[in-house]
Amino acid sequence: MQSHQEQIWQLAEPLLQAAGMELILAECLKMKAGWVVRIYMDKPGGVTLDDCTRVSNELGDLLDVHDVPPGAYTLEVSSPGLDRPLHRDKDFLDYRGERVNVRIEEKIEGRRHFRGELVDYVDGEGGKVLLVKMADRIFRIPRAAVVKANLEYQL
Repeated sequence: MQSHQEQIWQLAEPLLQAAGMELILAECLKMKAGWVVRIYMDKPGGVTLDDCTRVSNELGDLLDVHDVPPGAYTLEVSSPGLDRPLHRDKDFLDYRGERVNVRIEEKIEGRRHFRGELVDYVDGEGGKVLLVKMADRIFRIPRAAVVKANLEYQL
């Protein structure tokens, strides 16, 4: 059975593609007051407020018709921002050479947080691996262990 997040992705992606936009990340979080659905999208030249409003209205209707997530929810639609989330294989490949923040489930060499340069994204034993350079050292971080990754905002 698909998670709510996967169902939302399947509903949102074709809608955004038809509007000339790219779905960056879809999140579905259960909160005390109901669900929060977050959509991050982008397009060449950037996302406008009108884009967000149109997608919010159209996607809200789709979510209601499909009852995903079930019950009350708040829909947040925005551009990925300066600290863009990295979620898809494409993101990790496109942003090689950039500074990133990565949080993982279980510690690697005593660390759960890594902040440094995304050197590469490669095939490794058991799946994809992020190579993150911190100081003079490169850490191999299994993609499957990543809880959250995003670009580091730089002034």
